[in-house]
Order: sequence, then C-alpha cells, then structure tokens
Amino acid sequence: MEEGDFFIERAETLPANFTCSRCKRQNEYLVRWVRRTKKDRLPPGANERDRALFGKVRDHMVRMDEMLTCKACGRRFEIPSHQSLVFTQRDQR
Repeated sequence: MEEGDFFIERAETLPANFTCSRCKRQNEYLVRWVRRTKKDRLPPGANERDRALFGKVRDHMVRMDEMLTCKACGRRFEIPSHQSLVFTQRDQR
C-alpha cells in the first residue's frame, strides 16, 4: 500500500508574499498547493506495517509551484524550497 492511499487529495491556490531575487520587490502571488487530508479509516487490505504508518501520518499541504514570474520585472525566480511542505491541523469539533 502506498502512502497516498491514506489521504484525500485536493488542489488549492493560496496567496503568498515573495520577494523577487533579481529586482528585490515584494508582491503577492497565487501559489498552487495539494492539500492531503488523512482519511477517516484505514483502506481495506492493510497489513500491520500499513496500520502503524496510518497512525503516524498527518494532514499536510505540498507546494506544486517551484518558480514564479515577477510582477515587476517579468523574470522568473525560484520559491525557497524550505516552504514546500506545510503540516496542517484538522479542526477539532
């Protein structure tokens, strides 16, 4: 069983502020993300290893965009890689 079988995936676009590495101007950009939400129960056919892994996985978002085009100078710049995975918390009701 793959790790992706434990999640429901949904595409999202969220605004974020970035500074162009060339012209040093800061702007707001729309960045594409995939939100991965943990399923309520384990998929059928899971073994002991899958059960242990399912207990440890958490909701998170993975950034899909690697490059952006500057709104001021028009050049492409890379989004810092340390911002490519964000863990989220599920609403507790």
